[in-house]
Amino acid sequence: MKLDQIQIRDPFVLTHEGFYYLYGSTDPDIWRGPGIGFDVYRGAAPGVFDDFEPAAPAFRPPDGFWSHTNFWAPEVYFRDGVFVMFATFKPDAGRRGTAVLTASSPLGPFVPLSDGPVTPPDWECLDGTLFIDDGGDPWMVFCHEWQQVGDGQICAMRLTPDLRAAGSDPEVLFTASQAPWAAPLANRAPGSYVTDGPNLRRLDDGSLAMLWSSFDARGQYCLGVATSANGDLMGPWQQSAQPLYDDDAGHGMIFESFDGRLYLAVHSPNDTPNERARFVGLTQKDGTLTLTGDVIA
Repeated sequence: MKLDQIQIRDPFVLTHEGFYYLYGSTDPDIWRGPGIGFDVYRGAAPGVFDDFEPAAPAFRPPDGFWSHTNFWAPEVYFRDGVFVMFATFKPDAGRRGTAVLTASSPLGPFVPLSDGPVTPPDWECLDGTLFIDDGGDPWMVFCHEWQQVGDGQICAMRLTPDLRAAGSDPEVLFTASQAPWAAPLANRAPGSYVTDGPNLRRLDDGSLAMLWSSFDARGQYCLGVATSANGDLMGPWQQSAQPLYDDDAGHGMIFESFDGRLYLAVHSPNDTPNERARFVGLTQKDGTLTLTGDVIA
């Protein structure tokens, strides 16, 4: 399958043992449900960009699963010999948040590890991503939804070593309105700013970069970069003056190809059912991320 044949939002690429695994929000309509699950597409190196195997069912909700809607934004990591998935769900009773699942294979089947979302139960949250600090301790970085707080927040909290639960209270890293390029949503309450899809990467100068998405003054979905120059998750975080990518695309992450090239993975356009994964060439130098103009879609 080609990228333009795969309807997917929130793309995430895992590289493992000669294969690229493409995960994302793959239900035909993620907004209304009911949730079906998450599919995964596998491509062998070096042909990831033009030849994926047909979808495999990475996750399907087991009998009695606590959510039936808003199956969003799976991210998969290989950690301590196990494949770990962070994914967002809307509980049948309670607030939307990010839960943790595990599998013995990158193709799944993934099964629940946490008892529901590990994000605060009284917070409306989404898009949890994994960060490992210099001491080897796991953290979840996630969005506290604009629908609840107005000015959407990016927050961080420690996890327990087994990833089953929160290990600390969350702390706010920054809010959407701190980015010069972000604008409030039109036709919403004043001060309504979106935060979406955080993802972190250590850069060559030791700084910490965070990709995250929002909307600009045109109402376009965009992806910006926040940087912690000292490399500390707690910041301080400096926002880019302009978005890194502003072509109605967002919810990005960075992966490295098996031949050493960097790519930004985003979905575009930002409307259902037309969203597709797009891979954009990327370079980093002296702590700065730059698009190369090489777009694979």
